[in-house]
Amino acid sequence: MRKFLTVALIASASPALAATGPFFSLNNTNFIVLLAFLLFIAILIYFKVPGMLGGVLDKRAEGIRSELDEARSIREDAQKLLASYERKQQEVKDQAGRIVAHAKEEAQLAADAAKKDIEVSIARRLVAAEDQIASAQASAVKDVRDRAATVAVAAAREVFAKQMTSEDAGRMIDDSISTVGAKLH
Repeated sequence: MRKFLTVALIASASPALAATGPFFSLNNTNFIVLLAFLLFIAILIYFKVPGMLGGVLDKRAEGIRSELDEARSIREDAQKLLASYERKQQEVKDQAGRIVAHAKEEAQLAADAAKKDIEVSIARRLVAAEDQIASAQASAVKDVRDRAATVAVAAAREVFAKQMTSEDAGRMIDDSISTVGAKLH
């Protein structure tokens, strides 16, 4: 209940209830406020404040419009630049792919060429080794034949020396001389 009375007293003390008497009187605060408000509006109109406010608002709107146009232009430029960079990035990516593929091909060709060179080198070395082996074998066979011939001649000399008589030696010498004479003439 106390709250209700407090609210009622506050509401009854409002300035609207302070106006007493006739409305068109200088003692009536509502009338004075109305006159001050109308005078304020008249002063604003006299000094062309609404036009100035409109001009300021128009300038502000024009500034915002130009900023929006500039932002739109910058956005379009940024989109063009982004598209250009994306295109360049794709081109660089494609070029890098081509470079990698070309490098792989060159590496494969170099590996194939190195493999062929190694095979040729190995074949040459095998041929050289086989030639050396054949030469060593031929040399060994020649040495063996020469020794065998030397040993055979020495053995034959000993055998002939033991078995040959002086008559056989004379006859062989005569046969040899006649053979040489026949071949020379």
